[in-house]
Amino acid sequence: MKANNSSKRLGKQSGQGGAKQGAAVARRLAKGYPGAHCSLDFDSPFQLLIATILSAQCTDKRVNATTGDLFGRWPTAAALAAASQAEVEAVIRSTGFFRAKAKNIRGCCEALMARHGGEVPRTLEELVRLPGVGRKTANVVLGSGFGLPSGVVVDTHVGRISRRLGLTRHADAVKAERDLIAAIPKSHWIAFSHRLIEHGRTVCTARRPRCENCPLADLCPCVGVKPATKKR
Repeated sequence: MKANNSSKRLGKQSGQGGAKQGAAVARRLAKGYPGAHCSLDFDSPFQLLIATILSAQCTDKRVNATTGDLFGRWPTAAALAAASQAEVEAVIRSTGFFRAKAKNIRGCCEALMARHGGEVPRTLEELVRLPGVGRKTANVVLGSGFGLPSGVVVDTHVGRISRRLGLTRHADAVKAERDLIAAIPKSHWIAFSHRLIEHGRTVCTARRPRCENCPLADLCPCVGVKPATKKR
């Protein structure tokens, strides 16, 4: 889940697909994927924060295989802030971009200690001021870590499928989120992304979407999806 640090405050704009369609999609996803949840392993908002920073350009599976060792060695913000750059790099190397991620993680933990007594803040404004934390990461932490609906998390799956559904036409994550905030009922904001991600992995795949088995088929304009060619 790649964090986006631009446009940290969003204004209200109308979603491309409209609130009526957004609400219908959200309800249908809730019925089809009631157990969908954050796929990162964590025991606290702090662990989720660090895991989400690590997840940039990396699979959640790889992050989950790494954080056990990471938090086993440095379980708190104070411990990670005191760790050396080289030590952290060695543990997270397999997640890719490990030098930048280690710098961000250590900087984030130093800021947590200096500004928040080692605790993860509960507001978007405070979170996005931390090194390595953009709006997307903040939304993940607030939603899945604290149960606070601050926005809609837009990753690759969410952006791609939202465009197919006509809920947004934007490839930019911040602009797409603005449309989704307008279209999706706030009570669905946290779970919507998890459900859409699961839908994208199992049905609405990037190359060969299974439209004939899609629970959203009657709601979806299939923007950008080429019709299947019949075999002779």
